[in-house]
Amino acid sequence: MSSYGFTRGMTIFAVGFLLLNAALLFIVDRYVLATVFTGAAVLVVIGWFWYRRVMRELDQDRKDIKREVESLRDLLHTHHLN
Repeated sequence: MSSYGFTRGMTIFAVGFLLLNAALLFIVDRYVLATVFTGAAVLVVIGWFWYRRVMRELDQDRKDIKREVESLRDLLHTHHLN
Protein backbone atom coordinates (compact mmCIF):
# COMPACT_ATOMS: atom_id res chain seq x y z
CA MET A 1 0.00 0.00 0.00
CA SER A 2 1.32 3.43 -0.89
CA SER A 3 1.95 5.94 1.83
CA TYR A 4 -0.13 9.06 2.23
CA GLY A 5 2.85 11.32 1.59
CA PHE A 6 3.84 9.55 -1.62
CA THR A 7 0.34 9.63 -3.12
CA ARG A 8 -0.10 13.26 -2.08
CA GLY A 9 3.22 14.20 -3.66
CA MET A 10 2.44 12.42 -6.91
CA THR A 11 -1.00 14.02 -7.02
CA ILE A 12 0.48 17.48 -6.52
CA PHE A 13 3.03 16.80 -9.26
CA ALA A 14 0.36 15.57 -11.69
CA VAL A 15 -1.99 18.48 -10.98
CA GLY A 16 0.85 20.98 -11.28
CA PHE A 17 1.95 19.50 -14.59
CA LEU A 18 -1.59 19.53 -15.99
CA LEU A 19 -2.25 23.09 -14.83
CA LEU A 20 1.06 24.28 -16.26
CA ASN A 21 0.08 22.78 -19.61
CA ALA A 22 -3.33 24.42 -19.35
CA ALA A 23 -1.80 27.82 -18.59
CA LEU A 24 0.61 27.56 -21.50
CA LEU A 25 -2.19 26.52 -23.82
CA PHE A 26 -4.30 29.49 -22.69
CA ILE A 27 -1.37 31.77 -23.51
CA VAL A 28 -1.23 30.48 -27.10
CA ASP A 29 -5.03 30.74 -27.52
CA ARG A 30 -5.78 26.98 -27.45
CA TYR A 31 -8.76 27.32 -25.15
CA VAL A 32 -10.37 23.94 -25.81
CA LEU A 33 -7.21 21.99 -25.02
CA ALA A 34 -6.51 24.20 -22.02
CA THR A 35 -9.98 23.44 -20.69
CA VAL A 36 -9.38 19.72 -21.21
CA PHE A 37 -6.15 19.89 -19.19
CA THR A 38 -7.86 21.88 -16.45
CA GLY A 39 -10.65 19.31 -16.30
CA ALA A 40 -8.08 16.52 -16.13
CA ALA A 41 -6.42 18.26 -13.16
CA VAL A 42 -9.77 18.41 -11.37
CA LEU A 43 -10.36 14.72 -12.08
CA VAL A 44 -6.94 13.83 -10.65
CA VAL A 45 -7.82 15.60 -7.39
CA ILE A 46 -11.22 13.90 -7.21
CA GLY A 47 -9.58 10.55 -7.92
CA TRP A 48 -7.04 11.10 -5.16
CA PHE A 49 -9.76 11.82 -2.59
CA TRP A 50 -11.67 8.74 -3.76
CA TYR A 51 -8.50 6.61 -3.49
CA ARG A 52 -7.79 7.83 0.04
CA ARG A 53 -11.37 7.07 1.12
CA VAL A 54 -11.15 3.54 -0.29
CA MET A 55 -7.80 2.98 1.44
CA ARG A 56 -9.27 4.09 4.80
CA GLU A 57 -12.20 1.70 4.34
CA LEU A 58 -9.84 -1.13 3.41
CA ASP A 59 -7.70 -0.46 6.48
CA GLN A 60 -10.78 -0.53 8.71
CA ASP A 61 -11.96 -3.78 7.11
CA ARG A 62 -8.55 -5.35 7.74
CA LYS A 63 -8.73 -4.36 11.40
CA ASP A 64 -12.25 -5.80 11.68
CA ILE A 65 -11.17 -9.10 10.10
CA LYS A 66 -8.13 -9.29 12.40
CA ARG A 67 -10.36 -8.83 15.46
CA GLU A 68 -12.73 -11.51 14.18
CA VAL A 69 -9.89 -13.97 13.56
CA GLU A 70 -8.47 -13.35 17.02
CA SER A 71 -11.92 -13.89 18.52
CA LEU A 72 -12.31 -17.18 16.65
CA ARG A 73 -8.80 -18.25 17.66
CA ASP A 74 -9.60 -17.55 21.33
CA LEU A 75 -12.87 -19.44 21.06
CA LEU A 76 -11.16 -22.45 19.50
CA HIS A 77 -8.40 -22.34 22.10
CA THR A 78 -10.82 -22.25 25.05
CA HIS A 79 -13.00 -24.97 23.49
CA HIS A 80 -9.97 -27.18 22.90
CA LEU A 81 -8.85 -26.90 26.53
CA ASN A 82 -12.26 -28.04 27.86
